[in-house]
Amino acid sequence: MNKTLLAMLISSAIGLQGCNSNDTDDTFSAQLRVLETSDIHANVMDYDYYQTKMDITIGLARTASLIKIARSEVDNTLLVDNGDLLQGSPMGDYIASEFNDGNEFTTHPTHKAMNLLDYEVGNIGNHEFNYGLSFLEKAINGANFPYINANVYCQADCWNDKEAGDNLFTPYLIKKTLITDNNGEERSINIGYIGFVPPQILQWDKQNLDGKVTVKGIVETAEKFIPEMQAAGADIIIAIPHSGIGSSENPSDVNAENATYALTTVDGIDAIMFGHSHSVFPSAQFADIPNVDIEKGLINGIPAVMPGRWGDNLGVIDFDLTYSNQKWTIKSATSESRQIYARNQENINVPVVDADKDIQDAVAIEHAATLDFVNAPIGKADSDMYSYLTLVQDDPTVQIVSNAQMQYVKDQVAASDNQSLKGLPVLSAAAPFKAGGRHSAGSDADSYVQVPSGDLTYKNAADLYLYPNTVVALKVTGAQLQDWLECSVNQFNQIDKNSTEPQYLINWQDHRTYNFDVIDGVTYKVDVTQASKFDGDCAVINPNAQRIVDLTYTDDQDNEITGDELAAQEFIIATNNYRAFGGKFAGTGSNYVVMEQPDTNRDVLAAYITSETEANGTVNPSADNNWDFLDIDTSVILDVRFETQNSETADSFIATYGQRSLTKRADSDELGFAVYNIDLTPTIK
Repeated sequence: MNKTLLAMLISSAIGLQGCNSNDTDDTFSAQLRVLETSDIHANVMDYDYYQTKMDITIGLARTASLIKIARSEVDNTLLVDNGDLLQGSPMGDYIASEFNDGNEFTTHPTHKAMNLLDYEVGNIGNHEFNYGLSFLEKAINGANFPYINANVYCQADCWNDKEAGDNLFTPYLIKKTLITDNNGEERSINIGYIGFVPPQILQWDKQNLDGKVTVKGIVETAEKFIPEMQAAGADIIIAIPHSGIGSSENPSDVNAENATYALTTVDGIDAIMFGHSHSVFPSAQFADIPNVDIEKGLINGIPAVMPGRWGDNLGVIDFDLTYSNQKWTIKSATSESRQIYARNQENINVPVVDADKDIQDAVAIEHAATLDFVNAPIGKADSDMYSYLTLVQDDPTVQIVSNAQMQYVKDQVAASDNQSLKGLPVLSAAAPFKAGGRHSAGSDADSYVQVPSGDLTYKNAADLYLYPNTVVALKVTGAQLQDWLECSVNQFNQIDKNSTEPQYLINWQDHRTYNFDVIDGVTYKVDVTQASKFDGDCAVINPNAQRIVDLTYTDDQDNEITGDELAAQEFIIATNNYRAFGGKFAGTGSNYVVMEQPDTNRDVLAAYITSETEANGTVNPSADNNWDFLDIDTSVILDVRFETQNSETADSFIATYGQRSLTKRADSDELGFAVYNIDLTPTIK
């Protein structure tokens, strides 16, 4: 049915020019509201599967209630989705595991919910490719709305009789839409929708896409298709890029992952409904970007909105339209993002809306099956694994992942016929995936790994390793290892050792926590009084800067390798496909890959937990403290601060496991995070 609908819409898009049904020379006006969901990540239910309890801060079931309210306020509304829909929660993993085990599904639970909400169109996000093209094709065929994407092209073995060079998806749609004007008369308007995905999917999902598709840049693709859409009769063109706001200083980067700012400079785009970076726009976070109007939600005068992640916000753009001389004109437009919860005077999250029962009922079967799926036992841990301190000291939630990856790759090297790998030291790179989110919304304060000691189930493995990445190993030099770490520690702001003013340690704005790689198998310290050598994209900004000091590898005979000897030493680093093929960090990219495995990092982690439990009775996730900050020698009293979860559990964990003197301040910050002082001077707790 969906394919038939697509064919009809594509046919109707051709020759729309001049087909507007407003066969009058009258002048009239109308209001139009366009709503957006984005980055749902299979969070249909308002439920935390990791903690097995309701969560009022997430879930399309609650966003649906906001959608209904927003529709009730105006006559004319449309609804779109930006992408990253199929992956990201245990429900998404459960459906994918069933499919990969040969069990078919009729309609993906995300589409069961969305089919009740009357979406106009959906865009393809980068995580749609995580489970392979066959899974993606099956999933989108269950939607009763069309999908678009303009910058992914067929290379070989594509679906729907696509040939090499064809767009893999419908690049854009122009839909003749009936709206009611301000006098109560029915009018028609041709609304164009065009979607984009980051070109980096070719690296991130290489194992699923290599040789099958090619991807072009977002802006260059827009510049190709927008004039076509105008010529075909689109009155309004809405771009739906699965792409963050990006650079205002270098908007012309053709391969930019985040290109929304650049899209505002493409002539003919009337509004942008974006996503991908899990932030909220408009919000104070973006107030300092040039030509951004936070009050009206405009970027370079173009209305734009980004509604967070996991259903926590609904994007809204309101247009004030006029029709004159047989042409629609946007008189003005504003955007806003509406949150499904609020924080009360006690700084506690409270619901703004109730969950939509029809949505909950639509996925009740999958919800129950997901609970069974995540509660399957895999082993037992002898200590707590919480990520409250993962950004300020070595951490058990990262340690256990590194241990699993390292053991797995060592076993694979031992079994391999590749003699060039024999005898090389095996290291492991792992990063925190749940460490306070982006520190941009109240719900981020709850985004921490929380796995208590005792019996472990698959949901705990999924909490520890959020994404369905696969294990990949790289061969790098010690010099590249040094620069890999140098980029990683851009996670920290530079600390002025002579200042007594408050200084915040964590660089939330310019560095994502999932890019804070800890590399196990070596020891090192981080000198945060130095400038960062790299920015958050691993571009050199201070060529002579060096934050990583005392980098040391100790071999099996307890020989310490440092300096030039270490720089020349070759290492194997176990990591995931996103990092390995991304090419961002030194030593990454396809040229350095020496092992590419089909096993997911999460399954490797689960198998490691099971193996260790069977051998020893429990798995020991204790951090080995292979990294630390370099002590700051100073004559002043420093006020260095960091943010983490504000809870009794966090307080207890920090008091027990803090390696340095950590002191909780009286007040939480505006997002509900606890604020701690950390002592970086030589006095160690």
